[in-house]
Amino acid sequence: MKFWTGLLAVVLLLSGVGASHAVVRIADDRGGRIGTYVDKYQGLRSSGEYVIIDGLCASACTIVLGAIPHEKICVTSHANLGFHAAWDFGANGRAVTNPEATQMLYSMYPSPIRRWISQRGGLTPRMIFLKGKELQAMYKPCYMDAQASSPAPAQVAPNAPAMSPAAAKASAAH
Repeated sequence: MKFWTGLLAVVLLLSGVGASHAVVRIADDRGGRIGTYVDKYQGLRSSGEYVIIDGLCASACTIVLGAIPHEKICVTSHANLGFHAAWDFGANGRAVTNPEATQMLYSMYPSPIRRWISQRGGLTPRMIFLKGKELQAMYKPCYMDAQASSPAPAQVAPNAPAMSPAAAKASAAH
């Protein structure tokens, strides 16, 4: 039995040798300007990289859900997505909801996310959070969840090839 387990481990390890696919880890991202994230995630989508959501991904960060193919995203048990209406600075520097930008943001999300948001009253100035079992029912859990949550740069997403040390360093730079 140990022989077969060891052989399987070697086969899986060797199957990823020479692979250059990097993994991007998202954690503690409070968001920002929508356009910045649209540009960032278009480049990420083109690269074919896998995305691990392993902590807070709020506001414009959540655009990742619509920009990256579903099968290239996994979530750890620490993943926490925060959604709210888009806003601009109004008179006296106060935040004012921007209905057009909010609609654009909402339309970027995949239909299961839009349904979840709608069931909670839609995108409003109040932040709503999708996490835990509810989130893991929508997105696949990351392979080796404990590794993905550690600060070490060598993280592997589900169905992703093993990363070389060079790819791990590149991933840590994201």
